[in-house]
Amino acid sequence: MKIYTVGGAVRDGLLGLPIKDHDYVVVGSTPEAMLALGYTAVGKDFPVFLHPVTHAQYALARTERKVAPGYRGFTFHTADNVTLEQDLMRRDLTINAIAMAENGSLIDPFGGAADIKARVFRHVSPAFTEDPVRILRLARFAARFTDFTVASETMLLMQQMVLAGEVNALVPERVWQEIASGLMEKQPSRMFSILQECGALPHVLPGLTPSQHVDYAAQRGLSLATRCAVLLHQLDKETITALSLRLKIPNDCRDLAFMLAREQDNIHHALTLSADELVRLLTRCDAFRKPQRFVEMLLGSECVIDHDKNNHYAVLNSLSALSLAQTRHLHTAYHAAQNIRANEIAQDYQDQPQEIPSAIHAARVAAVMRVL
Repeated sequence: MKIYTVGGAVRDGLLGLPIKDHDYVVVGSTPEAMLALGYTAVGKDFPVFLHPVTHAQYALARTERKVAPGYRGFTFHTADNVTLEQDLMRRDLTINAIAMAENGSLIDPFGGAADIKARVFRHVSPAFTEDPVRILRLARFAARFTDFTVASETMLLMQQMVLAGEVNALVPERVWQEIASGLMEKQPSRMFSILQECGALPHVLPGLTPSQHVDYAAQRGLSLATRCAVLLHQLDKETITALSLRLKIPNDCRDLAFMLAREQDNIHHALTLSADELVRLLTRCDAFRKPQRFVEMLLGSECVIDHDKNNHYAVLNSLSALSLAQTRHLHTAYHAAQNIRANEIAQDYQDQPQEIPSAIHAARVAAVMRVL
């Protein structure tokens, strides 16, 4: 039995990046032998075991065979005669198909180290076309490793996969999982540009046009919900609703996307809004009950201001300055409206409860007028 470190740990080590997770492959063993050594079986689709002391994951070397459409349409074979090279061959990209022996030596049958040096994403074998999730994974890696390019032959394979309808077999939850991960990378726009280039974007996110807006949100370290809202802000409510239902986008991401798409013009013209319009905006956004979400929307709105797309760094440096007046204006209006004594107003209208909402609104408008 031989144990090798594989996948992202080897790749990130060669890139000089921090190693977050260690994955191991075991060659020359069986499930029975692993159990006898004290490992705990945890894999559902294929044999994966937890180390008895470290609880790290160890997978038996395996091969796989395509039997149905989609990323779940595979059967797996594990045996003590499956070689390390056979296991590495089933992986997606050459940069992820490098193994490290216990003595530190590299096993690199597909040239992954050379592709890391050349900063190229390249498929390991034609079997890449059998799993549509690999399109999403490669696009996500492009958002993380921003100086890598896609090998022309790999892009051709992805385009062929799209034409063959493989992306239509993607499971919605997995699509959102990859998109959410890509949004939290260094340059998310690259993910959507790659999906557009291979033709998958209209199938995955219909109606979306890639832009750098979401990169501004990434540069500022904004939340997933805010980045999602910035990504979807160009879409109408019906399209956002349809996407949210199909991909099962979390409610906080969906709701913030709704708000930003609906209110971005009002936010950008906040200085021209009357006190009444400002209070109505705050009320529509439920700012008095969910102030943090309102703040996230304002942060997102700063990322979607139209700027000169040819001057990326000037855009990043000017975002805060350009939108500072609107942001301060809205914050001032919010705090003034929030500070009215709504409970006392409600007490004054106990005999006319139907008048309470309008009385509170009028008090908020008056408070905003005083401070602005």
